[in-house]
Amino acid sequence: MKVIGVIPARMAATRLPGKPLLTIAGKPMIQWVWERARQAQTLSALYIATPDAEIIRAAESFGACAMLTSHAHRSGTDRVAEVARRTEGDIYVNIQGDEPLLDPRGIDYAVQPLLDDPQVMMSSLYCHAQPHEYDAPSVVKVVLDREGNALYFSRSRIPYPREATNLPVYKHIGLYVYRRELLLRFSEWEPTPLERTEALEQLRVLEHGYRIRMVPFEHASIAVDTEVDLARVRQILEQRGK
Repeated sequence: MKVIGVIPARMAATRLPGKPLLTIAGKPMIQWVWERARQAQTLSALYIATPDAEIIRAAESFGACAMLTSHAHRSGTDRVAEVARRTEGDIYVNIQGDEPLLDPRGIDYAVQPLLDDPQVMMSSLYCHAQPHEYDAPSVVKVVLDREGNALYFSRSRIPYPREATNLPVYKHIGLYVYRRELLLRFSEWEPTPLERTEALEQLRVLEHGYRIRMVPFEHASIAVDTEVDLARVRQILEQRGK
């Protein structure tokens, strides 16, 4: 099975414009992500997919394979699907381009179910949420069935504790693994009602009747969405370099 990792990246981030090329401990953010992702054992190839020539030049400067993609894509997943149309792979991994502390083992953990079981079409990761995250809309929660498949994702707390319960609250880690055929179908579907309501594109998969196998992984990374996140990650990586 040929497993291809794709890091979608673009300069036009709303809260942090030019985010992929922001410098962290002497390197652009996208280089940190690429260097960590390439340590994953299951990847046959790794691409940075971007509509921006600046990112292409930066990627080539540190030895990455970069692919210039359309400006018209609505999401990173659509950008990954373009890579899938232009390459020969069986499984594609959508790797978030704003997680310079990415643990490469998460890629391998998420890919494994698709290598082990031909019936698994898509997978992702989850971990235990912390109490301060239970009601935070920025933290996506997930509930599972008995086989470890996602029943639902929400920005609200799920399951809701109507009565005293010891059930854990699980936090979704946004790394996605697709079989090629499902990825290409996904990119052709219009956004679905639940997806639009929660602003969570993985709900499109569930609404079309497919399952997402969830894999436990207790090493959630830090997504750099704000200046506060950026300062935190800079401090961590600068301290590691000393």
